[in-house]
Amino acid sequence: MKRRKFITATAVASVGAMTIKTASAAEAPATIASELKNNINHSACRWCYKGFPLEELAQHFNKIGIKAMDLVGPEDWPILKKYNIHASMCWGAELGLTEGFNDPKHHEQLIKNYTEMIPKVAEAGYTNLICFSGNRKGMNDLVGLQNCVDGLKELIPLAEKHGVVLQMELLNSKVNHKDYMCDNTLWGVELCRRLGSENFKLLYDIYHMQIMEGDIIRNIQDYHQYLGHYHTGGNPGRNEIDDTQELFYPAIMKAILKTGFTGHVAQEFVPSWEDKIAALKQGVTICDV
Repeated sequence: MKRRKFITATAVASVGAMTIKTASAAEAPATIASELKNNINHSACRWCYKGFPLEELAQHFNKIGIKAMDLVGPEDWPILKKYNIHASMCWGAELGLTEGFNDPKHHEQLIKNYTEMIPKVAEAGYTNLICFSGNRKGMNDLVGLQNCVDGLKELIPLAEKHGVVLQMELLNSKVNHKDYMCDNTLWGVELCRRLGSENFKLLYDIYHMQIMEGDIIRNIQDYHQYLGHYHTGGNPGRNEIDDTQELFYPAIMKAILKTGFTGHVAQEFVPSWEDKIAALKQGVTICDV
């Protein structure tokens, strides 16, 4: 299932020495939790493992040593708490990827949704709540930028009050999310600057930004103060982050650490291996610098 469909369905219903190689499932250890350095706070996205019941997936996370899960809503939190897994990126207030804060006609519903969700996130002990710009649909990027400011500024005081950080995700509009407006770092950074709050950040998706602009490490170095969360993914293909793709994730993780980042890095690649959990273990090991 593609992420777009998974998000829509959720909204409607309310990853020693490190070696980078293409490994078989048999080569991945049964458990690596005790071997992790944990300089990186590891997380992984729920939607990439949709075929697993949440409780089973949580058990796999415990064995691997993944202490957080991304893109989960209130219906998922009780199981995560049962297994001591943090919800590192919450969702459930958005209208999907294509209808976002860049269109004023959505502001009333979005403000209502986020006004209800922000206190829930805080009460559950979590911090990050995802949001989206929406698609351009012929709209000028500067107009859309100001529209986002107008809508989001209504929520910033509430987010600040509850200690919740709204995080707008950077997505590529070339391959996966045609016409998406928040598709480059500079547009997102300008939005952060105009809102002027530590409770609004960018979810920097490395896979998506490699497609749109590349220069990943330099952008992380230059704009890290606006980046509140990271997602991984191998390019091309959005599969494993090993030597089957073009990004060198150990260097990227080291660059993230050098900025002083203490948040979470979530694996968001779509496993191509038959053993999807073994692929997840490999991704975590690669990023565990």
